[in-house]
Amino acid sequence: MPAYPTPDPRLGPRPAGAVALAGSRYVWFDAVIGAQGQRQPVSGLPEPTHKALVHPAAQLCGIALDQPRIMGIVNVTPDSFSDGGDAATVATALARVREMIGADILDIGGESTRPGAEPVPVTAEIARVVPVIRAIREAGITTPISIDTRKAEVARAALEAGAAMVNDVSALRHDPDLAQVVAEAGVPLCLMHSLGDPTTMQNDPQYADVVTEVRDHLAERVDFALSAGIARDRLVVDPGIGFGKTLDHNMALLRNIADFHGLGLPLLLGVSRKRFIGTIGGGENPKDRMPGSVALALHGAAMGVQILRVHDVAQTRQALALWQALWTKDDA
Repeated sequence: MPAYPTPDPRLGPRPAGAVALAGSRYVWFDAVIGAQGQRQPVSGLPEPTHKALVHPAAQLCGIALDQPRIMGIVNVTPDSFSDGGDAATVATALARVREMIGADILDIGGESTRPGAEPVPVTAEIARVVPVIRAIREAGITTPISIDTRKAEVARAALEAGAAMVNDVSALRHDPDLAQVVAEAGVPLCLMHSLGDPTTMQNDPQYADVVTEVRDHLAERVDFALSAGIARDRLVVDPGIGFGKTLDHNMALLRNIADFHGLGLPLLLGVSRKRFIGTIGGGENPKDRMPGSVALALHGAAMGVQILRVHDVAQTRQALALWQALWTKDDA
């Protein structure tokens, strides 16, 4: 019989026999719902399944993942879908970073991966991101930095400049040398699901079962990363909302995001300001989609997502603070 964590008396109502999801302080479960709708109590789960769901997530860049963490987006690009040009110089990028009070990680990207975006040469991408990373460190800002890139040489240069993590939207499919760079550096890596590349990924994406196919793809990419020498406790997975998915695909993934905990790895959710938010809730301008983005971030937090990748850090942080306060009893 697996050993269960002792319930935290500071937390709100909790069913008898419920256990913390991946060591979370705020999310727990007492059963798993199978593919046919059958309910299996947590006490009867097979040991591998139990371990994948209950074992506390490893720290990320020295940060405990026992509660939702915020990854602030800093796009050093002229053409990103939401904020292209807002932080295209070192000075404006540094100013944006200073505004991100409450961000646990900063995700610096120098190549837009919006639908239809064209690739950026390696030298140009390095020229965009490295000076910004150096400026952040020279300014005394110690927040861990993730480099959002698909390319080995960009990742190597960013890590040398002070980055501490790699976020690869291609899940090591774009550049075969990136796995070696990550393995040798011993840094965390986020593997994201996508179809094709940004130029073509929204050309009529098709799935028989989007949740199962995305999960199986990520499992395969995890195996590939492990075979390349990347430690399992350094891996994070991301279902890739909006990357080769229709509105219906995105909604199915969000409704079933908890299913990805079965991979036994921390989950990253990047849904901030995406087009389908405006389609459903209104907001032609991506910056007007902040309320919907925060709503989806709270949904992710409730489903045990450990890392929320967002543009609007302060608003997301405030929402999380209220969500956490509602589930915490001060009189315990």
